[in-house]
Amino acid sequence: MFYFFIDVLGIIAFSISGVLVAMEKKLDPFGVFIIAFVTSVGGGTLRDVLLGATPVFWLKEMVYIIVITVTVIFAIIFRDKLKYVRTSLFLFDTIGIGLYTLVGIEKGLNVGLVPVMCVALGTMTACFGGVTRDILCNEIPVIFRKEIYATACIIGGFSYFLIIQFPIEVTYANIMAICIVIGIRLLAVKFNIALPNIYRIAKKK
Repeated sequence: MFYFFIDVLGIIAFSISGVLVAMEKKLDPFGVFIIAFVTSVGGGTLRDVLLGATPVFWLKEMVYIIVITVTVIFAIIFRDKLKYVRTSLFLFDTIGIGLYTLVGIEKGLNVGLVPVMCVALGTMTACFGGVTRDILCNEIPVIFRKEIYATACIIGGFSYFLIIQFPIEVTYANIMAICIVIGIRLLAVKFNIALPNIYRIAKKK
């Protein structure tokens, strides 16, 4: 039940981030829905396909479609309240990757994958929806820029496996790992911490 809850929260967070990007690109309502949809289920779809879990999750549970639809309508209606679009997009995107990283890890554990593969699966689950969103909106995906994005998911994922070595409830371990992903992403942006630019390094040489 806990994982279903964070899965739904992830759907909501990524749906809103998709709506914000789509509205920024001035898409029509159908376009807004499609961008929100692929943003919220893209990573989970890739995850399920890789695991051979078909039909994929959103085809088996109508609740995901309902949540996405309601979230899109809500975000469009209250779009004027989202005054600082870039800040809102960053916040919801960050929350989404934190939640989805742990959902992906849990899916990997359920099929008996080793920790490294679970972290890889969690990172793909968290990042691929945003990659699809950015490509469809003609943007360079955040994961391919110098920003700390996938790195936060990887660190948070390995932190989870470190935390569960201690006598602590799995639920709390999940919450702590989610907070680590979100915290790393927030701190990286606040203090302008980024991965080195390969082009600039090569140019110096």
